[in-house]
Amino acid sequence: MKQTITAIVLIMTIAACKSEKGQITKKETKMELSNKDKTLAVLKSIETGDQKAIAYINPTNYKQHNLAVADGLAGFGALLQHAPEGGFKVNTVRAFEDGDYVFTQTEYDFFGPKVGFDVFRFENGLIVEHWDNLLAIMPANASGHSQTDGTTSITDLDKTEENKTLVSNFISDVLINGKMDKLQGYFNGDNYIQHNPNIADGLSGLGQALEGMAKQGISMVFTKTHKILGQGNFVLAISEGTFAGQPTSYYDLFRVENGKIAEHWDVMETIATESDRKNTNGKFNFPK
Repeated sequence: MKQTITAIVLIMTIAACKSEKGQITKKETKMELSNKDKTLAVLKSIETGDQKAIAYINPTNYKQHNLAVADGLAGFGALLQHAPEGGFKVNTVRAFEDGDYVFTQTEYDFFGPKVGFDVFRFENGLIVEHWDNLLAIMPANASGHSQTDGTTSITDLDKTEENKTLVSNFISDVLINGKMDKLQGYFNGDNYIQHNPNIADGLSGLGQALEGMAKQGISMVFTKTHKILGQGNFVLAISEGTFAGQPTSYYDLFRVENGKIAEHWDVMETIATESDRKNTNGKFNFPK
């Protein structure tokens, strides 16, 4: 495995050098694959060491927003070099495409079992930017749901923008501005499937969880939504706030059904302090 990883790093270096000399043509780097397919190949290459997938990343212009990883392909390569003897494991459960962006939900065995959301931005068919949120895999919640199970079928492609607006308004009204009188209007009664490991199904489950946190003096605060991405009935919201007083990044994936929020998956990650960051690109810097 380590020999394969070393080979990947070498390929990255060669690709960067060739690009600088103009020796790699668009025909060589731009495959007849969708951006979603390219993203899936890159993620799987973390496990398999597939060297062809590196061609889908811009070798000289790749900006990293995971604050624990150094910028560019060099940072990505350095991360792979630290893979354990058995290597990393990658299982992408859901993948979506919205314009120049692809966003995924993936199960990793990556310095320990984790679940994560990844967002990739493409330019001219190549990945140029990456954001993510990671959390340790936890036991099923009180309703028996894991952090990744549930519906995967993408439907209602004609309602993408409508569903993105619904989720954006929900976060603004309820989570940021605390307009709890509007909460029920976003849901179909108590029919709400929850995948957060600490919360049971339904608005009743959410209410019980919030009440429990309040008794422990734990607050969950949303202050700003930085990006809304969607495809059909699935919408990902990327927000900033605090949890238990700690700066926090919130990635929330919603499934919308008949104009109501029907299902929810999320990953909360504490934002690294400036002294612990390996790049200066920011956790939430998205192009305007």
